[in-house]
Amino acid sequence: MSTSPVFLPFTKPTIDEDTIAAVAEVLRSGWLTSGPKVKELEAQLSSYFGGRPVRTFNSGTCTMEIALRIAGIGAGDEVITTPNSWVATANVIIEVGATPVFVDIDPKTHNIDLNKVEAAITPRTKGIIPVHMCGLPCDMDMLYALAEKHHLRVIEDAAQAIGSTWKGRRIGSFGDFASFSFQVNKNIMTGEGGCLVLNNEAEAKLAEKYRLQGVSRTGLDGIDVDVLGGKYNMTDIAAAMGLGQMKHLEAFNAKRKALAQHYFATFGNEFEAQTGVELPVADWNHSNWHMFHIVLPESVSRAEFMQKMLDMGIGLGYHYRAIHLFTLYRERGFTDGMFPIAERVGKQIVTLPLFPSMNESDVERVVSAVKSCL
Repeated sequence: MSTSPVFLPFTKPTIDEDTIAAVAEVLRSGWLTSGPKVKELEAQLSSYFGGRPVRTFNSGTCTMEIALRIAGIGAGDEVITTPNSWVATANVIIEVGATPVFVDIDPKTHNIDLNKVEAAITPRTKGIIPVHMCGLPCDMDMLYALAEKHHLRVIEDAAQAIGSTWKGRRIGSFGDFASFSFQVNKNIMTGEGGCLVLNNEAEAKLAEKYRLQGVSRTGLDGIDVDVLGGKYNMTDIAAAMGLGQMKHLEAFNAKRKALAQHYFATFGNEFEAQTGVELPVADWNHSNWHMFHIVLPESVSRAEFMQKMLDMGIGLGYHYRAIHLFTLYRERGFTDGMFPIAERVGKQIVTLPLFPSMNESDVERVVSAVKSCL
């Protein structure tokens, strides 16, 4: 009698018993919304990012929107970004009334092609949202040189990049705004959540207003609202998870790197030449290895490939379909062929399993299945 193989998802959070106990303690405390645990997590994150002000939120999407608002970007302005990201990266630009301007991606890194950015800048361009795809940072020297030259605010979509570095410095510890996600599939998670690294305390105070209906308080009974805010605050329940995860961040990232190295070793040096499959950039100095992508040759049906892998008990994802091809963006005038590299990658990209509780035999199983399905 045959048995089905144990299902291997493309991602799974690692949660220890101390973290579960910490969440239970919060539940018993009666203080469930933003409170002492949120402040403790913000303090830890600030220390992690070199002492810069940090505020937490209920998602890594609203962080970018709030950064745009703090930067004064709105109606009539343009913001440059990449078509290769989760759609939230572009949606937040529209949310503040600005216009997203896409620039195609580098075929190797899958990050925005900074060599093409300058040609997209107009007198209306006020900001740029680069994405550190899969935790592989953009060229930060070139990015900030462009921003300084053209007086642009930078909102780094570092959703996938906690623990990534640039020339020995952590992403988020320098630069302009940096937005991180703690959604459940990230390198550390709070279930849902995120944080925004800011430049000074004045911006941090404004971020606090935007995350809670624009409210500011003085004393026990003084309250005012002078900006249009929303309801974006993180709960102490989520913060307790984040505090537990922070203890393991370096170990989690080290394990991801080791698994990625084993993927390369197991695929072998001739795999790309033999199959036409594109492996990610083997960057061992900067990336936190949030995800491991492969790009299938155009002769391979991604849907069929994913189904065959699923039949073998292996879950895959794909990150991401080019944003400008969604209906919302087609209705704004974007069409096929405008950003051909992002379109090709978005059509054929596949995300392989990669998470800290995997082991080398899991990697070998995935690679064997990939080769079999091809």
